Amino acid sequence: MQKLLGINTNYKTVKSEKVGVLTGIIYMSPYNLSGKNVCPGASAGCAAACLNTAGRGAMGVVQKARLKKTNRFFEDRKQYLLDLVNEITALEKRAAAKGLKAAVRLNGTSDLPYERYKVPGTDKNIMELFPDVQFYDYTKLENRIVGQQLPANYHLTFSRAEDNDHKLEDVLKHTSAAVVFSGELPSKWRGYPVIDGDEHDARFTDAGPGVIIGLKAKGKARH
Repeated sequence: MQKLLGINTNYKTVKSEKVGVLTGIIYMSPYNLSGKNVCPGASAGCAAACLNTAGRGAMGVVQKARLKKTNRFFEDRKQYLLDLVNEITALEKRAAAKGLKAAVRLNGTSDLPYERYKVPGTDKNIMELFPDVQFYDYTKLENRIVGQQLPANYHLTFSRAEDNDHKLEDVLKHTSAAVVFSGELPSKWRGYPVIDGDEHDARFTDAGPGVIIGLKAKGKARH
């Protein structure tokens, strides 16, 4: 059976080990590449410059694997979530054996509201089922952040784009925001402090409200 979680599958999650975190990420076929839109807040710029093409993501075999995961999610969500439970259980054990904290990023190349999905046979979502695991994601949907009561172990970073920039100030009252820069990162942007988001991916360890996560353009975004 194909694994849903990739463990330390990109350079930033590997770097997260230096802050005591072992990370598992789910990568799907983003936007509407599968015929189903897993990124409802995607802008034209986001779709054109998606990190889906960065690094190993440019390989055909990787794209096929991501498409297969996406289809599994829509065709048999019950089994998908049950398989995810088993993989997170294994990740938690692996992290403990290494003296690290287990973290899961459910939306590596998607923006799905996992907080709304109940695990079959329970009345809990996946985050509530694993209170000792830290979950985190980036989202372009401010309505997943503002006015919402997320699980205590689920951290969302707002992902700023050309069509949601007007919502940035309000969102920054609640969480951090990721902003892509084409050159060197500034120390401040629009009066907000900027930290280097490429140092590692464990946003929940360093990013409180009102902080800009500076990211350098990658993949197609570099062009």
